[in-house]
Amino acid sequence: MPTDFHEVRFPLDVALRGSGGPSRLTEIVTLASGREHRNSRWADSRRRYDAGFGIRTLDALHAVLGFFEERRGRLYGFRYRDRVDHRSGPPSAVPAPTDQPLGTGTGGNAVFALAKTYGSGPAPYRRAIQKPVAGSVRLAVNGIEVPAAKFACDATTGLVTFVANAVPAAGARVTAGYEFDVPVRFDTDDLVVDLAAFTAGEIPKVPLIEIVP
Repeated sequence: MPTDFHEVRFPLDVALRGSGGPSRLTEIVTLASGREHRNSRWADSRRRYDAGFGIRTLDALHAVLGFFEERRGRLYGFRYRDRVDHRSGPPSAVPAPTDQPLGTGTGGNAVFALAKTYGSGPAPYRRAIQKPVAGSVRLAVNGIEVPAAKFACDATTGLVTFVANAVPAAGARVTAGYEFDVPVRFDTDDLVVDLAAFTAGEIPKVPLIEIVP
């Protein structure tokens, strides 16, 4: 992640009431016969959010305004908590060290990247997890949990590194459980606030977009 990223989280009480989710870009060409050719223009999905739905009070609006100004609009990225998708498993389940496969040991490779796999059918999607929550990562090798002292996790990149005497053996299955944030930025340089409309119940627009690696 470049230096134009601030390792701070968007106001949590606002984020947990926001809306949004993954988007993709699919190109569809309809032939004269009526048949379609479909092509995905993006290898990875990209999440979009509107945090405005979470702003219910003037104090919350003031907090978002201050956060926007400190980020200089679209200039600096930051962390965002997606209430629907912020854990290695379901949002209601405490992360378990066997939740997500990371890879297979070689006997020499000590570094593994956190990832989350969606779907179990013919075309599962594997998503890189860049912003795990510090202290939340749990690892297992062949189903046996690894003590926290045996590995380190970089919460800014999602890379986990085993210490020298705990490197997974060749063929060993490495898995992980964790909580994570989404790296995003504001998708506007203009945060327009109509106070009369806000007090009348109108929701301000606060668009956010995921920063892809």
